Amino acid sequence: MNKEPLAYRMRPKTIEDIVGQEDIIGKETKLYQMIKNGYVPSMLLYGEPGIGKTAIANAIAGTVKFPFSSLNATTAGKKDVEIVIEKAKMEGNTILFLDEIHRFNKAQQDYLLPHVERGLIILIGATTENPYHDVNPAIRSRCGQIKQLHRLEPDHIKNLLYRALSDKERGLGSLSVKYTEEIIDMISTGTNGDARKALNVLESVVYASVKTDNEIILEEKTVEEFIDKVGVFGDKKGSNFYNLLSSLQKSIRGSDVDAALYYLAHLLESGDLTAVNRRLLVIAYEDIGLSNKAIGGHVLAAVEASERLGMPEARIPLSVVVVEMCLSSKSNSAYKGLDLAISDIRKGKVGDIPLHLRDTHYFGATELGHKGYKYPHDYPIGTFGGWVNQNYLPENLVGRKYYKPVESGEEKRMSDIYKKLEEFKKKTK
Repeated sequence: MNKEPLAYRMRPKTIEDIVGQEDIIGKETKLYQMIKNGYVPSMLLYGEPGIGKTAIANAIAGTVKFPFSSLNATTAGKKDVEIVIEKAKMEGNTILFLDEIHRFNKAQQDYLLPHVERGLIILIGATTENPYHDVNPAIRSRCGQIKQLHRLEPDHIKNLLYRALSDKERGLGSLSVKYTEEIIDMISTGTNGDARKALNVLESVVYASVKTDNEIILEEKTVEEFIDKVGVFGDKKGSNFYNLLSSLQKSIRGSDVDAALYYLAHLLESGDLTAVNRRLLVIAYEDIGLSNKAIGGHVLAAVEASERLGMPEARIPLSVVVVEMCLSSKSNSAYKGLDLAISDIRKGKVGDIPLHLRDTHYFGATELGHKGYKYPHDYPIGTFGGWVNQNYLPENLVGRKYYKPVESGEEKRMSDIYKKLEEFKKKTK
């Protein structure tokens, strides 16, 4: 039995063997054409585990037949980089595949980058984290290509599984394996677009199955034992985790209940209840705000309940408020107005506080001119309470509007009051 894992043995030898990623390195792409012409640019490959970053690097090296070295930034030291450089000086232009490149330390970087600039080393870096957030700018600037790979589709995974089952040299073709279309479907859909995992599951199922009359029979119940939850790829606090938080918020903002529940489930499976709770509280005030003032209290109650309950019960109150937020009327007028005021202040659009608004709780305030304030409660106006027309903004900002009411939910009533008060201002000038 071959000791190397099936996923390792089945790595593509040339770029023609790559499955999926047609928009990145398909035959119609410029990258494909450059490689076929013998030119390989330094590049960064960004995406989830198992979708082909290492495979693409190996396939590129196999196509151009350049010397190839591979390092992992989490374990490699400066000495490892030095060895690659010395080897490249003897063998010529060398492709260095650097996995987890976002963990590249300064000592490695300082030693390697000049050789990348001269072209002795062609750097292909792989990362599960957003390179614009997590990869050092010095490395990014030397990589002419930054490619975001996509999760493989079930049909791509099927292609790889059938290839592995038929390949007698590198795959399982030398074994007599009996399987059904349903078995292949289970593996291709149950491994979440992860080619490495799909091939490893297939290999495990084959060797865990009963052999009858020299024939290995694959069964669905065996497959089920090897397909477990996929979880969140990348670091728990990595860029994809924040992509999930962003997707949850945007789904709630867009009133898509099903999408919001999906992303909530994904986040809860990651195990970071605190981050989920914080984001839900933000959403309550950022996206729903004045249109449904009760939502903040509802979300806070659900968050506190989830913290007391812990998982898995915490999912119950959180699911309730996520659905409620999705289906609530929405407004962002309050914080948008505040942000506009903050922007003015940062741009220097400030002025003196009107004298009648200044503090008068000390002896001598009147002599300084701090007088003339009208107490609104002394001027009843219908059922509103009290209101009097006087200037509150600095003189140079009078007439500046920050709040733009949204005709949504409970804010509709407040919008009507706001407009009525604006009319009063005009009448009492």
